[in-house]
Amino acid sequence: MDLKQFVKQHRDDWKKLEQLISTMQKNKRKLTANDIEQFQLLYQKSAQNLSYSQTYYASADVTFYLNGLVSKAHNLLYKDQVSSWKQIQYFFTTKFVRLLTEQWHMVCIAMFLFFLGGVGGFAVVATDSLYIYSILPADVAQAVRPEQLGAGHDQVDSALMSTTILTNNIQVAFLAFAGGVTFGLLTAYILIYNGILVGALAGLFWHYNMTYEFWAYIVPHGIVELVAIFIAGGAGLLMGYKLFVPGPYSRVYQLKEQGKRSVQLLLGTIPLFVIAGFIEGYITPGDFSLEVKYAVAFITLIGLVLYVIVGNLLAKKRIGNH
Repeated sequence: MDLKQFVKQHRDDWKKLEQLISTMQKNKRKLTANDIEQFQLLYQKSAQNLSYSQTYYASADVTFYLNGLVSKAHNLLYKDQVSSWKQIQYFFTTKFVRLLTEQWHMVCIAMFLFFLGGVGGFAVVATDSLYIYSILPADVAQAVRPEQLGAGHDQVDSALMSTTILTNNIQVAFLAFAGGVTFGLLTAYILIYNGILVGALAGLFWHYNMTYEFWAYIVPHGIVELVAIFIAGGAGLLMGYKLFVPGPYSRVYQLKEQGKRSVQLLLGTIPLFVIAGFIEGYITPGDFSLEVKYAVAFITLIGLVLYVIVGNLLAKKRIGNH
């Protein structure tokens, strides 16, 4: 694309953003959710245009123009609104869901890799339970006692367990996301390896005819937790794919642009990890019947489905109002 085509293609969006900036500077308190939606969309487009222009037309006047335009928009957006409830609400009710919907295929690939590892881990341990010692870390393998599942729940420090689990899960998700810079290879390894661990444990409990009991202690927190890990893994795979197949853009440009999108996906998983950590710390080890644990899992699944459906409806409604 030459410079004239570039300007012609995006000039109208830049003018709209200029008008919104002028309006926001005069009547910021009268802004509606639709105004913020349009402003943020145009800001993101202009920021992408700026990045592209800096890469291919570094010394052109349009680059200096876009730099000033994006700077003004950035200051308005983040000066005193970045922590506002309206911005947070917009991100989690609309923007994150839209990003997730756009990248659903990468999330599905992440899920496939995890389940691929899970099936492999289950098949190996189901063949011979002693293989569990080859798959799990030695201290973990020795500590697993299927016959003692659920015992000692009164001695569990739920707050400490919840915090520890939350920290560990966020670390796994961050590694899965950051693995994108290795062209997705590290991300794929983390997903498959964690799937193998879960599958191996499932295979061990299968030997003890405790499959129903095992999953009752996994799915209450596991559904939310795994969805969050799949989203983080999908973000890493997306970044890795764009680095491997950059298309007409440079890899530096793709890393910059897809990195922003992937970071937003990662940030959106934090509440999911908080929910999963709470359930795993307080409900999973609690003295509840297995049926109650499965009911909690069902409720979390329905909640996630409704969240995506409602989020998409809100996004379409706001776009339709522009």
